[in-house]
Amino acid sequence: MKKIFLLLAALGVVAATSPAAVADPASDLKNFQGYFKTKFPTVPFDDFANGYYYLPGMDSYREQWLLYNEFPPYELGLSVGKKIWDKPFTNGKTFASCFKNGGKSIAQYYPYWDEKGQKVRTAEMDLNDCLKKNGEPEYTNLDKDQKARVKLANLTAYFYSLSKGKRVKIDISSPGAVKAYEAGKKFWWQRRGQLNFSCANCHMELAGKNVGGNQPLSAGLGHPVGWPAQRLEWARLETIDQRYSTCNKNVRAKPFKHGSDTYNDLQFYETYMSSGLPLTAPSMRN
Repeated sequence: MKKIFLLLAALGVVAATSPAAVADPASDLKNFQGYFKTKFPTVPFDDFANGYYYLPGMDSYREQWLLYNEFPPYELGLSVGKKIWDKPFTNGKTFASCFKNGGKSIAQYYPYWDEKGQKVRTAEMDLNDCLKKNGEPEYTNLDKDQKARVKLANLTAYFYSLSKGKRVKIDISSPGAVKAYEAGKKFWWQRRGQLNFSCANCHMELAGKNVGGNQPLSAGLGHPVGWPAQRLEWARLETIDQRYSTCNKNVRAKPFKHGSDTYNDLQFYETYMSSGLPLTAPSMRN
């Protein structure tokens, strides 16, 4: 218990009466990444971008994963995403017209703080906004409409593929961004559900351990850089919000809505904590 308390204090999670006692994002980042570098000293930094497959003791899982990646199952969804990206809207424009540099080499900056809208914006939000701007129907009702959600996941996967290998760089220089970051940080560390688990319980304390029969737990460092991802049990590309929802359900907590500020802030925090890692999305996960 003392060890966990010290970890929480180092990462600025333990509440303090003075605002000055709260850790700043840069300090959080150093401590967060330092925790995993100490916990897994033999793992090269970039390999954290590949999930648990490169953690110690995961040799058999890594061999299977490498075999899967010879002909990645997500290629089908990625090709669908490319078709959606390239298909002209009724006005003749395409998704590329909505993004700087035609969408290439910019995903490493997502999600980002939008000063005008005063909220975190994800790639999914900007893709849907592009549809709206061009008079096309958006992808909606994503919690219940799996078909729409998977189409959006395929499209987002292609968008991220245009920046594959680029290193994550999230800007948290404004007060609003810091506030959103702190909200995501709080969610990450807060226990919830009947099992009383937090994200940190599984993906920090238990990272690299096989506690579910055949499902080792990944490290928090690097988690968001591979999404959208295809899991074996899903047999399709899915959004990171769908992963958040399943995690909430696994600890017997009510999930939030897809695209909610809560999940967007969580993604913002998680991605900032993976600063410097290369994007691997789309990816294959167990």
